[in-house]
Amino acid sequence: MKRILVTGGAGFIGSHLCRKLLQGGDEVLCVDNYFTGNRGNIAQLLSVTGFEVVRHDITFPLYVEVDEIYNLACPASPVHYQHDPVQTTKTSVIGAINMLGLAKRLHARILQSSTSEVYGDPEIHPQREDYRGLVNINGPRACYDEGKRCAETLFYDYQRQHGLQIRVARIFNTYGPHMHPQDGRVVSNFIVQALRNEPITIYGNGSQTRSFCYVDDLVEGLVRLMNVEGEVAGPVNLGNPNEITILQLAETIIALTGSRSEIVRRPLPQDDPRQRCPDIDRATQLIHWQPRVELKEGLSRTIAYFDALLGTSAAPVRLAERRVVA
Repeated sequence: MKRILVTGGAGFIGSHLCRKLLQGGDEVLCVDNYFTGNRGNIAQLLSVTGFEVVRHDITFPLYVEVDEIYNLACPASPVHYQHDPVQTTKTSVIGAINMLGLAKRLHARILQSSTSEVYGDPEIHPQREDYRGLVNINGPRACYDEGKRCAETLFYDYQRQHGLQIRVARIFNTYGPHMHPQDGRVVSNFIVQALRNEPITIYGNGSQTRSFCYVDDLVEGLVRLMNVEGEVAGPVNLGNPNEITILQLAETIIALTGSRSEIVRRPLPQDDPRQRCPDIDRATQLIHWQPRVELKEGLSRTIAYFDALLGTSAAPVRLAERRVVA
């Protein structure tokens, strides 16, 4: 049994990770400042033996005793990380320094949740880990993109300079229960709009592509990456390599919900990537991992979650009143 620190543990991915680690028999210390994390995400874990919660901002030092660290703390949706871009960069950079310092003191293995955003608006497709990216350092997304890039640099330097056991996971678009309904991400936006029979907003012509990984698959990849033996040099992409256009995603969600929503178009935001799809060959070879949950299955689970969530706030339409298409 290990004692494991999960920063950002009350967030979307962090809460699922905490649950999986507890199911594996480990003790979990969940740390979150609740800027985007939600106590409701971990409410069912509070009675589980071995689970502990601390409210803390990792831009300040943390003094605890643990065996492993998963560093997930940072707002990850454009709506949230652009709300306070300076704090977003501080969380990525200063937070990484604090967690790396803790790992160095404890001789603990540490995993950084990086992001596909480090590739920017990519010129190659799909994106491999050796691609250096095309990021606008003066754009509205740069606080997150460059913050995560700098955090990766710190991790590699701690590995070289101090022999620290590090893992860097570049996470691509992930979806599932516990997403914030107002996080501005495409899956949550479309589902909420469809459940309310509101117009579904597409930016541009909808031909831009994404690949969507269900959260259970993603968390399995994180745990496998943390537990792989030996030194891991460089980052590992974790995501679903099956692409879909944004327009196709909207049409699929409308069909699954039986919604009466219409599709409306708005201008494409600045620096919005045209394509985003991982090359996961390294993950397949290194940790024997690939996603298993099909998109329609994962979307159906996510729709059910949002339907229950919105139902508590008097959502105009209930799932039981609609025909669900398999």
